Amino acid sequence: MMTMTRLNAVRYGLPLLAVVLFTLPSMAADKDRIIQTNSAGDSVHLIDPVTNKVVGVIPGIEVAHGAAAAPDGSRIYVSNEADSTVDVVDVKTLKVIKKIPLSGHPNNIAIGRDGRRVYVGIAQAPGGLDVIDTIALERVKTIPGTGSVHNVYVTPDGKYAVTGSTGQRVVTVIDTQSEQIAWPLGFEWGIRPMTFSHNPDGSTKWMFVQLGDFHGFAVVDFQTRQELTRITLPDLPPGKATVPAGSNVSHGMAVTADQKTLVVCSRLNNVLYAYSLPDLKLLGGADLSGKGAAWVTVTLDGKTAYVANPVTDDVSVVDIKSLREIARISVGAVPKRNVTVRLQ
Repeated sequence: MMTMTRLNAVRYGLPLLAVVLFTLPSMAADKDRIIQTNSAGDSVHLIDPVTNKVVGVIPGIEVAHGAAAAPDGSRIYVSNEADSTVDVVDVKTLKVIKKIPLSGHPNNIAIGRDGRRVYVGIAQAPGGLDVIDTIALERVKTIPGTGSVHNVYVTPDGKYAVTGSTGQRVVTVIDTQSEQIAWPLGFEWGIRPMTFSHNPDGSTKWMFVQLGDFHGFAVVDFQTRQELTRITLPDLPPGKATVPAGSNVSHGMAVTADQKTLVVCSRLNNVLYAYSLPDLKLLGGADLSGKGAAWVTVTLDGKTAYVANPVTDDVSVVDIKSLREIARISVGAVPKRNVTVRLQ
């Protein structure tokens, strides 16, 4: 958009107020971005979901794991495995402005709905959940009793932080008001990624849990704390070969904002599957040309999924309605977690 400087205003005899009104639209525009961390190297990439191009790089964060953004879009928080810190990034400059020391080696992070707390999963034994005050920009406590935490989430209503431990094989639900453990739920396999659906009133309905080397996911009723069912992902058709995936055969899930679709990564099949909600019927799968299928996030409008591919160092872009890969975006080395945010 063309803008007018103060000098041109004087030249054309326009009052300063006219200049302000003329330039304001180009100054205020929130931007949806996909934040993609990379678990090798020292960069975090920002992807524009409109153009599917990398539009920003945050330098100097070695072995980045998880990322989150402040609700007002002014800051990005990244867990730094190399330094055992949460690195605070100013969105306007994409520079680290503060490194917050943690109680141990971190994995993934999540932010509270009001933005006042960042929750950091501590993987280093004995584990725990570090709590960061985003006003003071310091760690204010560690919540013990969770085991070594791999991933952490905040429920749709913001009332709970939920951690998953691979070694202790337990999901731990923590009340965000009291910052005390509300209840645990054990499984026979280590806890991998999770995601949640919610009721019309915003309360958490179901918790979807990926488990160790199980090629699928468990469905848990959040209110009754009972497992409802397990869904096994499809086998590949004849002529297609699976991909060696170790104990992470299914790693990464997300629910669209309209609560109608659950997308699930299969590292074993190198496919992003989609299930309808709430009936959990298979809608189909998108074959990925990128390799690894280690994490997924969906755009705020629920139309597009972004799958991190640590084997090919890129991100697959999938149209959810047609279940087709429509683009691949080169990022940093061994991309790990991604998240959809709205920045200033």
